[in-house]
Amino acid sequence: MIEIADGVFIKRHSELDLTLGLITGSGDSLLVDSGMDPALAAELGSSGLCSPGSGPSRIVLTHNHFDHVLATEAFLPCEVWAHEDCVIDESLLENRAVYYPEPFEGTLIAPTHTFRDTVTLDVGGRRVDLHHFGPAHTSHDVVVHVPDAGVVFAGDLVEEGAEAQAGTDATPSNWRHVLDLMLELDPRIVVPGHGNPVDAQFVREMAIPALNPEAR
Repeated sequence: MIEIADGVFIKRHSELDLTLGLITGSGDSLLVDSGMDPALAAELGSSGLCSPGSGPSRIVLTHNHFDHVLATEAFLPCEVWAHEDCVIDESLLENRAVYYPEPFEGTLIAPTHTFRDTVTLDVGGRRVDLHHFGPAHTSHDVVVHVPDAGVVFAGDLVEEGAEAQAGTDATPSNWRHVLDLMLELDPRIVVPGHGNPVDAQFVREMAIPALNPEAR
């Protein structure tokens, strides 16, 4: 894990250049996306970053694409937060099969807690805000804001090192508006769903992708 702000960490994966997040408070922690690799659960349990002998108490899913949600089972028991339109079912495995033809061996875990527009969570005395600013990469993108650290986890609204992806569930026409609302949070660091952390200027200058049925 790489600490990018006080008590805020990222985990980088070579597979699909994926970036996950961990937000820690006093005796509590929250994971941003579960990713694809169940081994991260054991790593967090032994890292000392979570509560002794346990993993994060909550996972926030930024959206339902397979690379962000398949390892949720490994972190149970915990709350699983997502936007109310986030659906976790076998249809997301069709896109996984494009990249990984071997069968998925785990269990798909649906959200246990949902919200519509904004909700504030207490992570060990630390405020973490979840926002949905409208459809863009998907119909249910979640932006995770850590106000005291100036950090925003943007999910796949932002990618670094590659162009953002707009699959059949995307709304490119609303994407810039969503990013503008995210930038009103005045983030110092923006963590993309894929790639290294960036700043607000990167987000202002990024190209909005065109619809591409082949995109993840």
